[in-house]
Amino acid sequence: MENVHQAAEEDDLYSGYNDFNPAFYSEFENDVGFQQAVRTTYGRRPPIGGKFPGTAIGARPLFSSSGSRMPLASSMGRPVTGAVQDGLARPMSAVKAAGYSSTLTRGSAFDPLGRSRGPAPPLEDTPEEKLKLLEKKINTLIEESCMAQSTGNLQLALDKAKEAHREERALVKQREQSGSADHINLDLTYSVQLNLANQYEKNEMHPEALSSYKAIVKNKMFSNAGRLKVNMGNIYYKQKNYHKAIKFYRMALDQISNAHKDMRSKIKHSIAVVFIAMGQYSDAITSLEDIMSETPNITAGFNLILCYHAAGDREKMKKAFQKLISVPLGISDEDKYIPPNDDTSSKMVIEAIKNDKLSQMERDLKARAEKYITTAAKLICPAMDASFASEFDWCVDMVKNSQYVQLANDLEFHKAMTCLRQKDHNQAKEILKTFEKKDSKMKSAAATNLSFIYFQEKDFDQADKYADLAMSADHYNPAALTNKGNTVFVKQDYEKAAEFYKEALRNDSLCTESLHNLGLAYKRLNHLEEALDCFLKLHAILKNSDQVMYQLADIYELMGDRQQAIKWLMQVICVTPTDPHVLAKLGKLHNDEGDKSQALHYYSESFRLFPCKIDVIEWLGVHYIESQFFEKATQYFERATLIQPTQVKWQLMEASCYRKSGNYQKALETYKEIHRKFPENVDCLCFLVRLSTDMGLKEVQEYATKLKKAEKMKEIREQKVKSGQGSTAGGRREGSGGSAAVVSTHVPTSPRKSGVMESQPESKRFSRLSDSEGDSNHSSGSSRGERLSAKMRSLTVSNEPYEADSQKELDASYMDPLGPQIERPKTGAKKRVDDDDDFGDEELGDDLLPE
Repeated sequence: MENVHQAAEEDDLYSGYNDFNPAFYSEFENDVGFQQAVRTTYGRRPPIGGKFPGTAIGARPLFSSSGSRMPLASSMGRPVTGAVQDGLARPMSAVKAAGYSSTLTRGSAFDPLGRSRGPAPPLEDTPEEKLKLLEKKINTLIEESCMAQSTGNLQLALDKAKEAHREERALVKQREQSGSADHINLDLTYSVQLNLANQYEKNEMHPEALSSYKAIVKNKMFSNAGRLKVNMGNIYYKQKNYHKAIKFYRMALDQISNAHKDMRSKIKHSIAVVFIAMGQYSDAITSLEDIMSETPNITAGFNLILCYHAAGDREKMKKAFQKLISVPLGISDEDKYIPPNDDTSSKMVIEAIKNDKLSQMERDLKARAEKYITTAAKLICPAMDASFASEFDWCVDMVKNSQYVQLANDLEFHKAMTCLRQKDHNQAKEILKTFEKKDSKMKSAAATNLSFIYFQEKDFDQADKYADLAMSADHYNPAALTNKGNTVFVKQDYEKAAEFYKEALRNDSLCTESLHNLGLAYKRLNHLEEALDCFLKLHAILKNSDQVMYQLADIYELMGDRQQAIKWLMQVICVTPTDPHVLAKLGKLHNDEGDKSQALHYYSESFRLFPCKIDVIEWLGVHYIESQFFEKATQYFERATLIQPTQVKWQLMEASCYRKSGNYQKALETYKEIHRKFPENVDCLCFLVRLSTDMGLKEVQEYATKLKKAEKMKEIREQKVKSGQGSTAGGRREGSGGSAAVVSTHVPTSPRKSGVMESQPESKRFSRLSDSEGDSNHSSGSSRGERLSAKMRSLTVSNEPYEADSQKELDASYMDPLGPQIERPKTGAKKRVDDDDDFGDEELGDDLLPE
């Protein structure tokens, strides 16, 4: 017992069993037989070089400690354990603990479960299992086809549907060959063919789709396949084969029982839509009335009103409107989105369901219903024989007593806009003023429109007042900020106006009116680079806006870059090729560049399109006089005489052209006619005296006497003017110094610009300022009007035969159509174009606003 000792608690009783140096079995790593024996444990490794005999004769001798061989005692009577006989391994006869050994044998690791053997070989599939795998593959192809269609990849969806159809045909053939035709999956066959027909229809392969649908409908093994005739009717409707569409819709309707009311209602609505497309409104009314009596819905009610309107049945329109507003939407109250308590988890759940797909569907349904009701009310009111206001009031009262109470304000707003279109401004203002007690959104919209109306009427104080009211109700309303900027702009406080426009753009970067007006403000401040940047941005938004391109051309002209100005005006011509004012502008720029031929071309085109523009007529007349084509110049001065019969200079130029062309008799008659209209005109009398003298007429003395009297009267007038010049010079200087370019704020009269925007509660009404073509910031140099007047004076009183001996200026009664010289800009400003100029006058731009 002295050799027996207890093991310590921390000692591991089984340690050391698996410790093994890998160097001991390195020689067996490449031995295939050894590795097979270790893996299978079917037997030990066979001896190298021979077999062991099955009896004791072949037993291996054991060596004793002295080195002599000693046979085992048991080797004489039984075979050695593990010996191999006839090449087969014999099981071991010894029994030991599973996996536990005090010595390591052949380097085998501990593996009681035999995991080192690897997975079991797969079992052979039966024919039925192979068919089930094929069915699973077909279902996967159908799902992939549907997913591809949902993502918009229609071609891939069709390819997957065709592949599924091929696999399904192969599956049916295999079942028939294997004798299991009774186990054919009809649901799978139906799904494959229906999906293929749908994909054909989505890819607009209508003949193939109809063929697939017919194959399904004719198969009696498919229950409820008759409903697919609705799909066939839809295809015929797309092909505009309305008679066949109605036929298939009715066949589908006959095969659906009365228990499916919703489906029958949808098919009836499809039939009504086909009748509407065919123009058979009475048949459509019959189907829609049937729907509204059984299962009323918003779409059918709205289409019924449209059919009554097309048929001219006004009283039934009102009855259908009452049915329309009484249709229940089936949308639960908004109170379900209010958390019952302060529980955080409940709030998170409510926030999650607020924006889910079901909530979005409810919002879309409600928005569509409101749109239909508002449109129906707008359609009903002008259709009645009674006054517009009374009918609109009836619609508003009906809406107020329905579930759509919030739409009453929108209808009243629309009434105000309709009155505005009918030029009934007072009625529109009265209606809009009633919104001052409404909620902030409606109040801001109404005040914005009132500000616009007063601005158009040039009542800038009231416009400023309601612009402030709109801003106080909703300070982030870009329309209100734009109108406020406009009221400041007309007061010539351009820097402050620019601030309002910038704030409007910060609230809405796509507010084109604010961007346009900001460019005009910079233009007035002579910040041409900033103005150019604004209009280039606006051009990026409004690609085909002729007004924006014209402003760019004008800014480039102010900057002295005539080539860029011509380039932008050419783009304007591409958009509006028949605008005479743009053509005249191009003629002026080419004339300034010295290109007379191009200038003549554009001025001639402008005169052809608008033969009443005086500056164009004047340029053409002077050009032909300089070119010695007096007969052609006479035509233009005759036109100018018709346009301005009180201006003596055009008639003098006409007579001068006759005289220079050698037609003295016609010139004399023209001068006599001028003297009859303007008896005190000195120039006309001078020409009459000279012509009468040279032609030997008796009226010489008479005209000479009149000439002396006219000259005395002229001297008296000049003395009066000189005597009063000293007292009025200061006033004139103040008036001329205080004069500045005024913003043109007249209401446009052209059809393109006369519309007033109709507003919903969120709609806005604001105007875009206008800037005249003439501006005091032009480059130095004499104006075109001054140059032409100088040319005409020199042409009229030149020292030629049959003219006055000395050059004299035109009489005081000679009124220059370009205005007195003292009132013109001294820095070479361009003359204003007429009020009907769409481009020179930068008008109130309500044409950029959507209706």
